[in-house]
Amino acid sequence: MKEVITMNYEDKIELFEKRSIPKAIATLAIPTILSSLVMVFYNLADTYFVGMLNDPIENAAVTFVAPVLLAFNAVNNLFGVGCSSLMSRSLGSRHYHVVKKTSAIGFYCTVFFAAAISLGCILFSTPLINMLGADQASFQSTYGYMKWTVMFGAIPAILNVVMAYMVRSEGASLHASIGTMSGCFLNIILDPIFILPWGFNMKAAGAGCATFISNCVACLYFFILLKAKKDHTFISLNYRFFSFDKSILASIFAVGVPASIQNLLNVTGMTILNNLASAYGTTAIAAMGITYKINMVPSQIALGLSQGVMPLISYCYASHNGKRMKKTITASMKVCAGFAVCASLLYFVKADFFISLFMSNKEIVAYGSRFLRGYCLGIPFLTFDFLCVGVYQAIGNGKLSLFFAIARKIILEIPALLILNILFPLYGLAYAQFVTELILTVIAGYVMIRLFKEISTNETN
Repeated sequence: MKEVITMNYEDKIELFEKRSIPKAIATLAIPTILSSLVMVFYNLADTYFVGMLNDPIENAAVTFVAPVLLAFNAVNNLFGVGCSSLMSRSLGSRHYHVVKKTSAIGFYCTVFFAAAISLGCILFSTPLINMLGADQASFQSTYGYMKWTVMFGAIPAILNVVMAYMVRSEGASLHASIGTMSGCFLNIILDPIFILPWGFNMKAAGAGCATFISNCVACLYFFILLKAKKDHTFISLNYRFFSFDKSILASIFAVGVPASIQNLLNVTGMTILNNLASAYGTTAIAAMGITYKINMVPSQIALGLSQGVMPLISYCYASHNGKRMKKTITASMKVCAGFAVCASLLYFVKADFFISLFMSNKEIVAYGSRFLRGYCLGIPFLTFDFLCVGVYQAIGNGKLSLFFAIARKIILEIPALLILNILFPLYGLAYAQFVTELILTVIAGYVMIRLFKEISTNETN
């Protein structure tokens, strides 16, 4: 049964239902893209300032811990993507009590899972670091970075991302982005102070400490925001709204579990990549880490766009506005295509320049430039695939999201890494993404055509 609006929510209804498609996409996506872009620079900051030490061991430490930080996204997506999709669809169907319950469930479950990750890393730090590929020379540096980012920092790192998803689900992309970016900018400021010799000279551990402080500040912003907007939001952190409601949990998990599995598989793929690259020495693994983070720039922009338009797609789908939904998806695809092609060309032509921004070591630049030219070929296909998966998540189609998660890593990318490394030692690793995303684009395109036909049929009926 639909509920009567009990608070000032007309501005959000205007955004979701009446504003022109380009303006609605811009309102939702631009702050999210900017936030994603700032997060990229925030992630690059650790690599950049640690790279200024010109010590491959310290730089490799940041690379080794990257899979664990990537594992945070499993919880981010389980409760961030899962809850925000349900919250936006509930807004579209006018079930506002579901929004309150969903946000409370998401908040408290996030805290629990993040604490479990911290505890697990504390108890099993030594075997975990060895599994990530660190050797005796890089063990202490890797442990120092992990201590701050994971053992102490898992809860604030994960919680601020999930809260940003929740705020964005109501259409408040700007506030979500301000919260995320506040922590990112602070991290960029603190990094040189904690890392470099003229500051605290903590090296890689200093990068982790700066990250921990910054994520705490981002969480504080969202707590203050929700307190200030308590009469103008359906998001609630009140424990009284928390319950193990089976229907709500099922809806969260239907979208969140496939998204979480995707990120766990990303961790697996990245761990395999690091271990394969580490066989060629510390210099190769450092170059691969730099390349991976540079490639994150277009990837995160594409991800930001798909996340930004998700609330609009979810709302239109739940309110049975298929025409507006299709226009939103089509317009987003056009933006993705233009950006991705330009980014790919720029990386291919200026690969040496981008690698040399992080380390002046000639051997690392030589390795990294060849890696980047391989990675950049997959950018146009990757951006399209991200958007398609975002659409499936927005409409609550967890089965398709799960299929793409399994297909991307288990069926395609991991076998491609192993085969290409045998055929073209070391350098073949950089082309696994291109092969994977090219095949996925064909499959995603077919599925999107079927979705559009289904929407058109429903409109006719």
